[in-house]
Amino acid sequence: MCGMPQQPPVRSSPARPRRPDASMSLITNVMDHSLDDGYAEAAARKEALGEGGLPKTLRAKLGLAGGLVLAALVVTVGAAQTHVTAPVVAKERQELIDRIDRETAAADKLESGVDRLREEVGARQRSALREAGGSQADLVGLLSGATAVHGPGVRLVVNDAKESSAGDGTNPRESAGFSDTGRVRDRDMQRVINGLWASGAEAVSINGQRLTALSAIRAAGDAILVDNRPLVPPYTVLAVGDGQRFSTRFQNSADGLYLHALQDNFGIRTAISAEGDVRLPAAPSVIVRTAKPSAEQAEKTEKGTS
Repeated sequence: MCGMPQQPPVRSSPARPRRPDASMSLITNVMDHSLDDGYAEAAARKEALGEGGLPKTLRAKLGLAGGLVLAALVVTVGAAQTHVTAPVVAKERQELIDRIDRETAAADKLESGVDRLREEVGARQRSALREAGGSQADLVGLLSGATAVHGPGVRLVVNDAKESSAGDGTNPRESAGFSDTGRVRDRDMQRVINGLWASGAEAVSINGQRLTALSAIRAAGDAILVDNRPLVPPYTVLAVGDGQRFSTRFQNSADGLYLHALQDNFGIRTAISAEGDVRLPAAPSVIVRTAKPSAEQAEKTEKGTS
């Protein structure tokens, strides 16, 4: 009996387990390798050379050169514009200077004319006072401020404190809204002048400006005005009077004590001295007025003479 050739038994090997993502091999490859080797190599080479394929040092030099060219262009344009506008600016400046010079000369001429007219008016007023005063013309001229005078008297200098201090709002000097208590105010000078008159002054001037019975001392901001003319410290007051006795009377008066209190409390500087001879100019302008009796008095006078 012929038998079939016998096959060796086939040994089966265990099957390899299937990957869960085997059906997504393309997506897995993209996730694992976002760029292929060629792209990665090109990117690395570009990064080594710098953007644009140029070395970093060369790119920096080119940027610096471009900045210098731009700066030079700006400077050149600015210089050209300046060169073009310079003659116009110089011409306008010269025209302004010439205009200022002309206006200044005109103002000086007008001021000279005002001074000349003021002197003429003063001379006529003094003449009228002499005619009206008769034998007492000199006394009338002295009391009205129409004539210059000299004689014994006092020299009083009043000045702001060296370091004016701001108050705390509780001081009486701040009641009018002033906080700098070390400055001389118009009301201070008013008290000083009134005190000199009350102490026997025959004539008074401040900083060379003669005062009369109609003079006014006012303030405009921080400036003190006498007859609408501004004064600047220190304020030098000259007063004709009875020399040393005049000085003593003023210092012992209420206004003299007020001035002393300003010095002690606020540092306002004062100095007073008796002088053998002080000279005061005439007032720049004196208003001549003639007193007339009232209608009632005139009627009584007329009835008394009839």
